[in-house]
Amino acid sequence: MRTQNIYLEHANITVNDLQKAIHFFQTAFPHFKIRGGGGDGYETRKWVHLGDEDTYIAINQARQNDIKVDNNYDSIGINHLGFVVQDVEEITNNLLSNGYKRDYPKQIEQFRIRDYFTDADGNQYEFIQYLSDVVNEKNSY
Repeated sequence: MRTQNIYLEHANITVNDLQKAIHFFQTAFPHFKIRGGGGDGYETRKWVHLGDEDTYIAINQARQNDIKVDNNYDSIGINHLGFVVQDVEEITNNLLSNGYKRDYPKQIEQFRIRDYFTDADGNQYEFIQYLSDVVNEKNSY
């Protein structure tokens, strides 16, 4: 059996405020640009693809702004999205200096550093910096 090179190309989310979501991601990833978009907000919901050449977040403007995310991990749904990054400290500093709050204390482990932040809609994101390229070390729990 051949091993495939698999990676997550994109995530598709719906948010209350498209501009606030774009701001969150561009704060975390300043190199992310709008790759495309559409919708007029009346007949068709507004949307953008925000990212780089390899990966992006598809962000849709909600039509109803009354749904809140439950981040207690007890309800069905996606709990968070995790991004592997080169420098978690840089992303953390960008987010903190722009008023975003950490969800948990930064987790510094032997082979990785993790930090969690929530956007304006309550969606949670994990930023992971691996300190080893050895698979068994990266995946030690």
